[in-house]
Amino acid sequence: MRRRRALLLCLLCCLAAPARAHKPSDSYLTLTVAGRHIEGQWDIALRDLDFAIGLDGDGDGRLTWDEIRSRHAAIAAYALGRLELASGGAACPLRPGAQLLARHTDGAYSVLRFQADCPAPIAALDIDYRLFADLDPQHRGLLQLRHTDQSATAILGPEQPRQRLVVAAPDRLGQFGAYLRHGVWHIWIGLDHILFLLSLLLPAVLPAAAARGADSLRAAFVDVLKVVSAFTLAHSVTLSLASLGLVALPSRWVESAIAASVALAALNNLLPLFRRRRPAVAFAFGLIHGFGFAAVLADLGLPPGALAASLLGFNLGVEIGQLAIVAAFLPLTFLLRRSWFYRQLLGGGSALIAMLAGVWLLERAFDLKLAPF
Repeated sequence: MRRRRALLLCLLCCLAAPARAHKPSDSYLTLTVAGRHIEGQWDIALRDLDFAIGLDGDGDGRLTWDEIRSRHAAIAAYALGRLELASGGAACPLRPGAQLLARHTDGAYSVLRFQADCPAPIAALDIDYRLFADLDPQHRGLLQLRHTDQSATAILGPEQPRQRLVVAAPDRLGQFGAYLRHGVWHIWIGLDHILFLLSLLLPAVLPAAAARGADSLRAAFVDVLKVVSAFTLAHSVTLSLASLGLVALPSRWVESAIAASVALAALNNLLPLFRRRRPAVAFAFGLIHGFGFAAVLADLGLPPGALAASLLGFNLGVEIGQLAIVAAFLPLTFLLRRSWFYRQLLGGGSALIAMLAGVWLLERAFDLKLAPF
């Protein structure tokens, strides 16, 4: 009994954590190299800048253009003070330029443009990135380095703040690895994708239909495999089509549909909506989730010279991250499947997920802000 309670506590923590966490921050840094000159553009989330240096002058919880514009100098000083570029061992001093606003899939961003000149033509660029390193250990800087028709990418953050990128001949294997890591990272922080999948998997271990041999880890694994495979196949198709520019849907429609899919998957555990058709439902909604993954990949950008490899790396990373979640989830829930605690978890956890998804649906469909996560 004590062991089961410990396992239940771990599972509850896994389900409760997303409800109080917000999406870890990303920034998007583009460097265009020509000879010894660098043109830079840095997209940084306003919510992160507000937390770091304070942009909301009147404290009313809303940012206006006047409030942001009055802090342009502070934004440039804060950001550029946490980025260093060097070539051949010599620093390339940064000079701030114009500042604009842009909207990404997760909100409004400040767009900081800047320039730099190195002492000699750039063959390799050293990047030292420390943005929000003291505030958010999960922050990531998504870098794209451009030179003529070549493009290289990297992911920077507190755990990997320094990288060297070769300008003339980008490391294709390194780019593949960077997109693979980014795919893993974004499935782990994609709360809506995770909760959709977990909602569909929660009934997989229930000991119903034991007479047909369903009450076994093997049967639960087969059931989970069907759901995960259907979800994977579907989102891989739309991720590829959307990333290649062959199909496009409005972001608000996609994000609203994803929230609705999470709510329906959770409600299915409370009401018999599609109990025996969960793989089919996973496939149908997986098509929508693929557009959500594509929006993340669009923010990062696909390098023209390694488009297929980068797309494959990102998709493979999503699958690895997804399988890691399933590998932790299935044995734990199987051990708890016959307990009263698990049945309470199935009902209470599903109700909590459905309510959270309902809030997301209202926020995304009507452009509201109802919850801090």
